[in-house]
Amino acid sequence: MEVQFTSDPVTSDSGALDCFTIDAVQPGGGEDAVRQALAAWEDRERRRLEFRSSLMNARASVAPVEGREMMQRSTRQLTAELRERRPARMMAELANAH
Repeated sequence: MEVQFTSDPVTSDSGALDCFTIDAVQPGGGEDAVRQALAAWEDRERRRLEFRSSLMNARASVAPVEGREMMQRSTRQLTAELRERRPARMMAELANAH
């Protein structure tokens, strides 16, 4: 079996081929060595994608959120605002009902 690597996988990650540890290759066992190398590469890529996914989730969890931070003071302020708006809203609803 002959394997030709394109420049992309080799240059995209310096030393990508150096990271493979291949068991002792017996004569005629080149296909097994390639299978081992590809399996190692697939495992490494899977772990890299899992890490990137967890990193993206972590970044999203700390991203600024629109809305109001609810602290005790802001809760009191919100309650006061709602109490002020309630009479005006009730009057508007009554006016629209007729």
